[in-house]
Amino acid sequence: MELMEIMEVANGTVHNPLSGLIGDDVYELLETHNLLNEKGVRDYQIRKRFREMRSEDVPAYDAIESLRDEYPYLQFDTIRKIVYKLNGKR
Repeated sequence: MELMEIMEVANGTVHNPLSGLIGDDVYELLETHNLLNEKGVRDYQIRKRFREMRSEDVPAYDAIESLRDEYPYLQFDTIRKIVYKLNGKR
């Protein structure tokens, strides 16, 4: 469990990484019933952060390297596949 998660549990608050898509109450309900795919939520956050960095004119390579710092257990190619996964399907 990450430090932020521990603090949230202690405070009784829920961090909603999908706040741009669903409200906190819906997120908490889904999480309570174990209906969230953690990998899917992680990938959404990675794609969102990548788009933010690219909109700030950060080169794609540098953005992916920055994401590797945030997710050190993922390889460069894995992050590249995550951020470009949906390009043709939107």
